[in-house]
Order: sequence, then C-alpha cells, then structure tokens
Amino acid sequence: MVLSAGGVASLLKTYPAAFMVFKYVGAAYLVWIGVGLLRGAWRGRIVSPEPPSEALAAELAPLPPAGSPFRRALVISLLNPKAILFFMAFFIQFVDPAYAHTALSFVLLGMIVQIMSFFYLSTLIFAGAKLATAFRRRQRLSAGLSGGAGTLFLGFGAKLATASLN
Repeated sequence: MVLSAGGVASLLKTYPAAFMVFKYVGAAYLVWIGVGLLRGAWRGRIVSPEPPSEALAAELAPLPPAGSPFRRALVISLLNPKAILFFMAFFIQFVDPAYAHTALSFVLLGMIVQIMSFFYLSTLIFAGAKLATAFRRRQRLSAGLSGGAGTLFLGFGAKLATASLN
C-alpha cells in the first residue's frame, strides 16, 4: 500500500527494466519456496514410511527458529507481484486526487485492508493449526500435499518468469 501511495506504478511503467528485475526476483523466490517444499516432502516420505505415534510425532516435529515465520511472511508480502500490482492498479482508484487530504484516504483504506486481512489471516491460522495436527498423524498424506504445493510453486515461478509485459 505504501508503494502504491508512493507512485511505484509510475516508476515501474517508466523503467520496464526495474519491473523485469522485480518480476524475476519474485519468480526466483517462488521457485526457492517450491524447492524447499519438495525437499521437505521428500524427507517426510523417507524419514518414516509408517505414521508415528502422536507422542513421537510431537518429538520429531522441529520447531522453527524464533521470528522465522514473520520474516518469511514479510519477504513473501514484499515480493508478491500480484498483491503489489493489485494495490498499484486497484487501490489507487479509490483516492480522489482533488481531495485535500489524500494521505488520509490512503491511511483509511490501508486500515480497512489491514483489519480485513487480520480476520482473514486469523481464520487461516486457526484452521491451519487444526489441519497441521491432523497431518502430523498422516505423514504420507502430508508429504504428498507438500510435494504438490512445491510443484505448484515451481509452476507459478516459471509462469511469472515467462509472462510477458502485455
């Protein structure tokens, strides 16, 4: 939202090379996420072909380093070309340039988006926690779904890298 308020759309339109760099960095990051998911799925299939007991699964589940999910979410958000393009193309339409306090419009719209995102993401987190508990019991299913998600991320990265500007 800050980037759209700062006129990044004009900058990217003026300098297509900057957009291409942004696009390829985003594509590379999607591929990196996909490869990580595929490696995790492969390890999940090799480590234990039979589902472990709940106590053993809790012991085997590695804890992420402190702050890691937040950094990952920040990088994903900052390199998400669709979200940035959405805010640059759609969000700006709701700000009237003739209005004396355009910054107030951006702040108000930004707060609305953040509140809605909070509720949406909270729902995803609570539902994800329940699903994670269920998937810990079914390691093969979990590995298969992680592999599928990794493959999708690789495809998204390839699609983004090969997409034209038109």
